[in-house]
Amino acid sequence: MSARLLISIVTFNSGSRLGPCLESLKRQTFRDFCVCLWDNASVDETSSIIDAHRDVLESVHFSRSNLGFCSAHNRLISSTPSEYVLVLNPDVVLEARFLEILIRAMEEDSRAGSATGKLLRWPPETHNPESSQGASARILDSTGIYITPNQRHFDRGSGEIDTGQYDRPDYVFGATGAAALYRRAMLQEIQEEGEYFDESFFAYREDVDLAWRAQWMGWRCLYVPDARGYHERKVLPERRPALPRNVNMHSFKNRFLLRIKNMDPGTYARFFLPITLRDIGIFGYVLTREWPSLPGIPMIIRAIPRSWARRKSLFHRRRLAPAEMRTWFSYRPVAKGR
Repeated sequence: MSARLLISIVTFNSGSRLGPCLESLKRQTFRDFCVCLWDNASVDETSSIIDAHRDVLESVHFSRSNLGFCSAHNRLISSTPSEYVLVLNPDVVLEARFLEILIRAMEEDSRAGSATGKLLRWPPETHNPESSQGASARILDSTGIYITPNQRHFDRGSGEIDTGQYDRPDYVFGATGAAALYRRAMLQEIQEEGEYFDESFFAYREDVDLAWRAQWMGWRCLYVPDARGYHERKVLPERRPALPRNVNMHSFKNRFLLRIKNMDPGTYARFFLPITLRDIGIFGYVLTREWPSLPGIPMIIRAIPRSWARRKSLFHRRRLAPAEMRTWFSYRPVAKGR
């Protein structure tokens, strides 16, 4: 008999944080889950960490090459039936009631296709963030995703001190891919050609693309602050100059794929000026300071026919009016009351 919840974990040189992540799953009060892990050709100690935690892993797949976040998660999600799917980063530790709280919230709201909890920053100097009492343990990482009119996306509360300002349950635009709970019925409805995460993205911004598609189909995303976890956030705008080249290249590429796939003409016209000014700034930055991201341009061009076909399919089936979709775009964090 299959478990109600599949926990899908994709690793790539994640050995330094994977152990505490898997240990936190052993402490969960909700027990009807299985954990499937895909390793994208790690060369660090990841394999030994996996061997030490076989008792919590239903299946493990080792890839000979790095298939990317999207493809690896798609394979895991397709391989194991379940009512719910938790996409979990190996650099996340969950408090013991995280799964119990989120599953209960989803059960009480049939309109919710996804859910996210309150993620705090994992202090870099600590092995177990749950036991840390320092001020750094109270820095927010994510309370859901929001999108600005110039098409940047951010995690609500990212970098803020947690003073209870995000302690109200709400609907948010989407869940960060670090720890996102999805209803499989929603994933099945928004998938295209067996892909839940669009594999053209490879990695980065794929969670925003999935959230945008879900919103078009009328699915809500719950934010449940009592479900708490800790995340070691590495990819931040202020760290861009120090990030690996492929991270920046895919992030650059995927900004435009997001728009090609999901933005309706009326919204583009409404926000044309801020979008265009941002685009000019991005291209100027890449041309003058970030040349390794230039290969992303032919990748965008090659992806256009496929992305446009998926856009047409989505827009043919969408349930949300463009005017309502536009209410999600704001320069300040957006949430809607339940």
